[in-house]
Amino acid sequence: MPADLSELTSYLDGYLRVAEVADSTRALNGLQLENSGTVSRIAVAVDLCQVTIDRAADVGADLLIVHHGLFWGGLEPLTGRHGRRVRSMLERGIALYSVHLPLDLHPVVGNNAVLARQLGIENAVWFGDHRGQPLGLAGDLDASLAELAVSVGNLLGVTPHVIPAGPDKVSRVGVVTGQGGGYMRQVVQAGLDTFVTGEGTHHTHFDAEEWGLNVVYAGHYATETVGVKALAGHLEEVFRLPWGFIDHPTGL
Repeated sequence: MPADLSELTSYLDGYLRVAEVADSTRALNGLQLENSGTVSRIAVAVDLCQVTIDRAADVGADLLIVHHGLFWGGLEPLTGRHGRRVRSMLERGIALYSVHLPLDLHPVVGNNAVLARQLGIENAVWFGDHRGQPLGLAGDLDASLAELAVSVGNLLGVTPHVIPAGPDKVSRVGVVTGQGGGYMRQVVQAGLDTFVTGEGTHHTHFDAEEWGLNVVYAGHYATETVGVKALAGHLEEVFRLPWGFIDHPTGL
């Protein structure tokens, strides 16, 4: 049975604490584009782009939920590719909901929480700071670095880039999905020996070496696929709506 769009998005706003979590103005978390007002099928993706819009339409979705939304590239006039995106959603009756940091930081369906659980990290606690709120999750893991890298690769379908600058046997592991390389200092300050994240800049290799920190770079895109899937599964339980994941990897 279709759900009411306003009821569903109001639920999402509250469940994800959209109004409480500080984020970039480009994120513009919440409902970004309305449809006629009902939802019968959900599609979820990491990024809003023409491919994910087209594939959402192909599977008959009338709500697309993404991690990086329509305004992620900044303010643009509704012309060219930006205009085409909006027109194609309006013409196909697809509503758009975007959620960035509130999804990263959610304790149940968030990217960090889900990936930490999937990796078997125990006794997880929040650590670090980003815009005045906890940044990632850290906890205990009894594994070798090689075993952890294989686990990450199998879970996310990638071949991670590993910087083996810490102990061969890991014990305290932190997770920050997406572009987490810049938070390496906070990882070290939290007393962790191993860091799983999406990507980082060139110089973070030397940061890891000189701080004696293992780093597993698994890709920005890949590490952020887990949250939207978990969120969609939760909505299926609450609203009884079918959903599908649109995979459009960047390789980055």
